[in-house]
Amino acid sequence: MPRIARIKVSGEETVYHVMSRTALDGFVLGDVEKDFLLKLIKRLSGLYFAEIIGFCLMGNHFHLLCRMHLGGEYSDDDIRQRYKALFKDELDEKDRDLTDLQVEHFRNKWEDLSEFMKDLKQTFSRFYNKRHDRKGFFWSERFKSVIVDNGDTLINCLAYIDLNPVRAGIVEKPEAYRWSSIGYHVQRDNEGGLLSLDFGLAEFGHRNANERLSHYRKFVYEKGGIEHKADGKGSFKLNEFDKFRYRTRYFIDSGIIGSREFVERIYQRYKHYFLTDKEKKPKAIRGLEAIYSLKNLSEATP
Repeated sequence: MPRIARIKVSGEETVYHVMSRTALDGFVLGDVEKDFLLKLIKRLSGLYFAEIIGFCLMGNHFHLLCRMHLGGEYSDDDIRQRYKALFKDELDEKDRDLTDLQVEHFRNKWEDLSEFMKDLKQTFSRFYNKRHDRKGFFWSERFKSVIVDNGDTLINCLAYIDLNPVRAGIVEKPEAYRWSSIGYHVQRDNEGGLLSLDFGLAEFGHRNANERLSHYRKFVYEKGGIEHKADGKGSFKLNEFDKFRYRTRYFIDSGIIGSREFVERIYQRYKHYFLTDKEKKPKAIRGLEAIYSLKNLSEATP
């Protein structure tokens, strides 16, 4: 069956939840590998126009929540400085100067999610194969990406990502896992300013960085049911924690997720990508108030 093309939103900043899984058996991403992958994310996000909102590096896969900015937001001088900083230890000074055509090439490249992921995955594969004296593929052939709305959708998706180690039984408290965004905030005080504190919520706008993080931690604890206690009434009614837990699949299985208006707008722009003439409708996600999804947009070309 033919694969539909990856939907990459053009002409506007867009948030993507990106997931990639290894092609190898077992939990092959150990401490050293996770440290290198995190370092690589930091390095490449400083080059690409990628604002990292959240991440979680697990034993056989990783999650990224990133906002891709448009190349037009950056001046020619900024692009030249990024290029020089990248190759400052590898090229002579004269070789670090870009022509106008090269500037446009990198402006287009560095706003592209697929190019960002290609650099990330290929660089890590070379590191892993050299370290373990092996050859061949490391990652499964495709990464998945979900287009994510701002606001409530974004912060719910981020909480889903940060709660991965808790769901897996690795830690009891999400900030205890150092290869996640909430762990990176708490344990390393967001070293190097890697992570954005723009959670997409209007009520966060008047808060300082510490207040935003504190508010987000409270949100994660509530969503994850941390220190959650049964009501003792023998009720089988779903509480908020259970509702969230059972609806998290939408953050990985959807193609677009957000408000009804957001999902419909993105779909109408890109419905020609689909292999069917049947009109698709956003589906309300029960348990996640006012959040809708549209499936079958996550298939992609590498």
